[in-house]
Amino acid sequence: MLEFEPGMQYTDKEKEEGGFLEMFETLSAGALAYVQQNQERLIELIEELTAIPAPSHHEEKRAAFIRDWLTKRGARGVIIDEALNVVLPMRVDAPGGCTLFLAHTDTVFPDLEPLPVQRRDGRLYGPGVGDDTTNVAAMMLWCEYLLENHLTPREGVIIAFNSGEEGLGNLKGVRQLMETYGKRIRRVYAFDGGTRVVVNGAVGSARWKVTVRAQGGHSYSKFGNSNAIVRLSEIICELYRLEVPRRAGRTTYNVGVVEGGTSVNTIAQDAHMLYEIRSDNRQSLEEMQACFEQVICSFRDRGYDIEVELLGLRPCMGEVDKQEMARMSQEVAALIERECGARPSFEAASTDCNIPYSMGVPGLCFGVYTGAGSHTREEYIELSSLPSGLRTMGCVILHDFVMDGQEC
Repeated sequence: MLEFEPGMQYTDKEKEEGGFLEMFETLSAGALAYVQQNQERLIELIEELTAIPAPSHHEEKRAAFIRDWLTKRGARGVIIDEALNVVLPMRVDAPGGCTLFLAHTDTVFPDLEPLPVQRRDGRLYGPGVGDDTTNVAAMMLWCEYLLENHLTPREGVIIAFNSGEEGLGNLKGVRQLMETYGKRIRRVYAFDGGTRVVVNGAVGSARWKVTVRAQGGHSYSKFGNSNAIVRLSEIICELYRLEVPRRAGRTTYNVGVVEGGTSVNTIAQDAHMLYEIRSDNRQSLEEMQACFEQVICSFRDRGYDIEVELLGLRPCMGEVDKQEMARMSQEVAALIERECGARPSFEAASTDCNIPYSMGVPGLCFGVYTGAGSHTREEYIELSSLPSGLRTMGCVILHDFVMDGQEC
């Protein structure tokens, strides 16, 4: 049996011995025509969606837009759940379980007013235009194709435009989906990112807000009183003396935000930081969490007033079937190479797949475009990459459907 590790590449001989097949057939003439005829509509839909603000925990406007768009095209049973996921379930009680298709609606930008979008020089620019708006728009178009052609899932299918993937969204949307449908879901395809990288492993993380309180006071008359900024600095220095575990994988930590004090002539009464740990190794992540807690406890024992708030916890890889993961990875890589002209690399990352992975459900994360500037206001996608990316997504989704008893 062929072994699997996130990021592993395989030779043709290994793939043959492992029993890999090129599972994804080329699109039918009708589906190819749909791709060709809807290039401009896809771009216009990306533009419209990108302008709709959707910071994590505030995806209401995008969710309503997507639900209404699908409903107008004949979708039945589409809902917005309590986590603000837009969910289109199809035959979820069918024997054999369900395939879950995801594309997240939230962005890293806090804006609540319409966002700028600009098309120029063969590119589309805008905050969040690629991550993950382009994949959302592409999946919406394939939903339209399914509905127009009355396609039936072979088994169960759940198409979800999910919330809370970014940052402190803490994977809220996919957590809710796995809670609702988890026992029925047998594989996951998360459309996020582009065609150059396929994510087939999980980077777990833990994130905290650490607040320190002290006496404070006037900088002259109360000189010598305890200073929250100084005490927080001591904690930070101690955390940066920690050594990451030397076992396999990669482990990191970071203080990303420090805030405190009120003025130059005031001894700070409070200060806080945002601190995170990341690792693609579960044991290392747990070990670093324990080290963090020990540091905090040691300062509390010295009388420091410290409040710790857990902001997010993303799990590492669970006990996923390695042979199935290897098979899925190579089949999707072969598909992307066929449709886009270049074989993608594999890597572990923090994505919506972290939750199903932690529950033993295999899955992959990749997208439909090439571009740059993710998580910046200068983000862009290459418009020329959309036809091949749209074909790639179509091959994956349509594989789970039949039309009048025939292959799609």
